[in-house]
Amino acid sequence: MKMNRLGSSDLMVSEIGLGCMSLGIDEKVAIPLIHEAIAHGVNFLDTADIYDDGRNEELVGKALKGRRQDVIIATKVGNRRLTGQEGLRWDPSKQHIKNAVKDSLRRLQTDYIDLYQLHGGTMEDQIEETIEAFEELKQAGLIRYYGISSIRPNVIREYTQHSSIVSVMNQYSLLDRRGEEEVFPSLHEHGISVIARGPVAGGALADGRDDKALKGYLEYTPEQIKEIREKLAAFVTEERSMSQLAIRYALSHPAVATVIPGASSREQLLSNIGASMTEPLTDKEKDKLRRLTRANQYTQHL
Repeated sequence: MKMNRLGSSDLMVSEIGLGCMSLGIDEKVAIPLIHEAIAHGVNFLDTADIYDDGRNEELVGKALKGRRQDVIIATKVGNRRLTGQEGLRWDPSKQHIKNAVKDSLRRLQTDYIDLYQLHGGTMEDQIEETIEAFEELKQAGLIRYYGISSIRPNVIREYTQHSSIVSVMNQYSLLDRRGEEEVFPSLHEHGISVIARGPVAGGALADGRDDKALKGYLEYTPEQIKEIREKLAAFVTEERSMSQLAIRYALSHPAVATVIPGASSREQLLSNIGASMTEPLTDKEKDKLRRLTRANQYTQHL
C-alpha cells in the first residue's frame, strides 16, 4: 500500500483509507472488516462522534485494542444532539470541542487522536475561537493535528489562511468535481492535503450498482448516470473495475493524500483496497474521463 504524507504533518497515511460510517453497528461484522483492512495495509480510519450516536467510535476503539500503534485515527466534532430534540445542532464553540474530545477519547479507548476534524463550518462561526480550541488540544497532547471537513470554499479559505490545519476532507469523485479548480490547487500550494470522501459517488460509480444510478446523483439525472456508466465501461479492464477506476480518479489529483471509501462487506472492502494495486491513471485517461462528466459549480451562497 502506498503511503502519503498528510499535509505538513508527520502522519503517513495509506492512499486507501477506511470510511467507518458504513460499517454498521454489528460488531461481529464491523470489527473483522477493520482488522481485514489493517491486514491489507490500510492505516487511516475515519469516523465521527455522531456516527450511530457514538457507537461507531466505540467499535473502532474496540477493534484497535492492542494495535493502536498500527493506525492513524481521524474523528470529527462540531455537531451535537440535544436531549429531547430531534436532529443535530451545530456547535463549533471552544467549550463543546474541548468537552466532546473527552468523550471521543473514551469511546475510542485511546489517550490521543491523530487527526481531529471540524465536522462542517460556516462563515458565521466564531472561527478564531474554534481554532483556539484545536490549538489548545494540540498543546495538551490530546490531538496531534487538526483539519476540517467542508465543501465551502470561503470556509476552507479562512482556515487555510488563519489556522494550522493539515487537511480538508472534501466530497470528490468523477461526478462531483467542485473542488478541482477552485479549492484543491490552493490547498496543494499551502501544503494542506485533501481527504477525498465519496469517491464512488454514493454507489453511482460502484460495480454492479445500477440501482444507485436509477436514483441519480447531485445534478445528474438517472438517465445521465446510466449513460456515464456505459461510457466508463470502456475504461474497465480485468485488472481494474469501475469502482477502482473511480477511486483511482480521486487519487489522481496531487492534492489528495488519501481516499476513504466505505465498506459494509468484505467484498467491498477488498475491491476498494485493490484500487491501490492498479496502475495510476495517465494524463490522457484523466482528460478523457473528465470529458465524460462535468465539473459541478457551487450553486449555493457560501
